[in-house]
Amino acid sequence: MPAPSITFGGLPSGARSAIEAETGPILKIENLSTGLNSSLSALAHTTGGVIFLKGLRADHRWVWTQQREADINPYVTPLAPRLLFHVIADGWDVLGFEAVDGHHADYSPGSPDLPKVTDALRKLGSLPCPEIELRQAEQRLAGYVSDPTEAEAFAGNALLHTDWNNHNVLITHDRAHLVDWGWATRGAAWLDPAHLIIWLIAAGHTPSEAEGAVALLPVWKSAPPRAVNAFAHASANLWQEIAGSAPDGWTLTLRDAARVWHQHRELRS
Repeated sequence: MPAPSITFGGLPSGARSAIEAETGPILKIENLSTGLNSSLSALAHTTGGVIFLKGLRADHRWVWTQQREADINPYVTPLAPRLLFHVIADGWDVLGFEAVDGHHADYSPGSPDLPKVTDALRKLGSLPCPEIELRQAEQRLAGYVSDPTEAEAFAGNALLHTDWNNHNVLITHDRAHLVDWGWATRGAAWLDPAHLIIWLIAAGHTPSEAEGAVALLPVWKSAPPRAVNAFAHASANLWQEIAGSAPDGWTLTLRDAARVWHQHRELRS
């Protein structure tokens, strides 16, 4: 279930005061539509510039993702906006980031955004995985494979983003910026291209086209075909679980994309 949304003005006064102590006087607030993982999403216009705010109630079951983003930010600023502050006040946990003036990535076939997206994947593949607490890919996916031993192929020491929703990829004139690192994971380096493939299929690519989009990435070239097959199967099961019995439009699209890719991998093998 998505986190319930709130406007900046709807925050308790103590939370607003703590934020303004970091930002300075706020001249204007633009409340944005929130994603699944945040309740507050807003742009704060200040005398010093624009700051992106995202937050959750301090007792929300996903509030740990806020701390995860704060912890990992120093290591991913080559690809991500810089974290300016992290405040916990009056029942709210809020992060303030440098705002990126860009558009959400267009994953459709022929999109001019795609080279920038794959370039970001290439750069991510070269970043060292920090020695901080991160989820393990083999643990996250263990419940979705046919045989628990298959999940061992997902283990590794690469830094993974894992959530390639196109809303988490902001495109500017020169590059792609990756946001929303709350589900950052440690695992096999080829897993992020594999996650992206499902989103590309959902955007209209055939499975062969989607795989072709990441084919030249060094980390993808290292992917064992049987491990990729196991991931495609696990992803189909995962998105079936997310969709449930009454999926909304976007989860239905991702569920079907994951199924199509799994079927494609089965036919190839």
